Amino acid sequence: MPRTYRFLFVSTPVGPLGSGAGGGVELNLVNLARSLLERGAQVRVLAPEGSCSVDLPEGVIEAVAGLPPPYAQSQRRDQPVCFSTPSLVANLWQRAAQLQEQFELIVNWSYDWLSFYLTDFFRTPVAHIVSMGSLSDAVDQALERIARTYPGRLAVHSRAQAQTFAFARAQMAAGRDPFVYLPCGVDLSRYEFVPEGNGSLCWVGRIAPEKGLEDCAALAEKTGRPVLILGHLQDPAYWQQIREQYPRAQLDYRGFLPTSQMQRLLGHCSALIMTPKWVEAFGLVAVEALACGVPVITYRRGGPAEIVRDGETGWVVEPDDVAALATAVERLDQIARSRCRQHAEEHYSLQAMTERFLAWSEQIVQDPIPAAR
Repeated sequence: MPRTYRFLFVSTPVGPLGSGAGGGVELNLVNLARSLLERGAQVRVLAPEGSCSVDLPEGVIEAVAGLPPPYAQSQRRDQPVCFSTPSLVANLWQRAAQLQEQFELIVNWSYDWLSFYLTDFFRTPVAHIVSMGSLSDAVDQALERIARTYPGRLAVHSRAQAQTFAFARAQMAAGRDPFVYLPCGVDLSRYEFVPEGNGSLCWVGRIAPEKGLEDCAALAEKTGRPVLILGHLQDPAYWQQIREQYPRAQLDYRGFLPTSQMQRLLGHCSALIMTPKWVEAFGLVAVEALACGVPVITYRRGGPAEIVRDGETGWVVEPDDVAALATAVERLDQIARSRCRQHAEEHYSLQAMTERFLAWSEQIVQDPIPAAR
């Protein structure tokens, strides 16, 4: 960029940074903030109380109090917009309004109606990194209005994610795309390449129904292979149900771990299994696995299917087909782990993500009020 910009990041309100409640959003936000700081940019992060990150200097994260919203995945599409009191989402944006004159761009990382609705009310331009596909009629309407009023302000992570929005499909059919594409990247220096797996499988993510852990448990029973499970335990009842339903599955749950510990465990596994029941916006853990040389077996659903090259860096199978997962496990010897690492280096580095983000930011800051408004 021709000059240094000042960024204000507004974090996801579902949980503190470092808790794992926000899934890949947390890692993306922290990685990008650290990368921008290393390039000389100024960054402040507004995040829920209890947030922590050893990767960011002291003083970058500012804690904001309030009650988190419910997970969007657990709500009906037609759920009315409502807020807990005191609302963490509202408090985050109130603080952003107080600070806005100190920054040239505000970057929203949350998937909440209020976060999108407030775009009109800020003097400093607000850009939105949309972290999920279409889940809420109210959110869809808010995004459609931003796309119409502020072209270029919405970023998504994958084509599959973009296609979940009806308004986007309609615009694409007319030759227009309302989204900027911002694939995620990781700091590859923090992931150790492991040339050979130990035979076990790995599953990483929030333990919640939309992540489909039960299919991996069924795969464990079918193949007899142990499965290492890593991630935030969002739904304890769901986890207990899986354990009762698949008593012969060798499931070793280690909890949510920092990246340094997680990648050491993941790297020694023979494959990462991804079994989403919903359209994953991206699937950052697939990139983390490839960075360690671990092949990925995923359903043909959402972002992970765009990351994995079928037969080259893993296998892409039809959704909800456990037998197909088992067949793919038996074909892991056809995948070169060195090629997995190479694919991550070529396409999903943090440097590449940062450069895409900076180019996007440049466009917004240089033209904060598009003529279409």
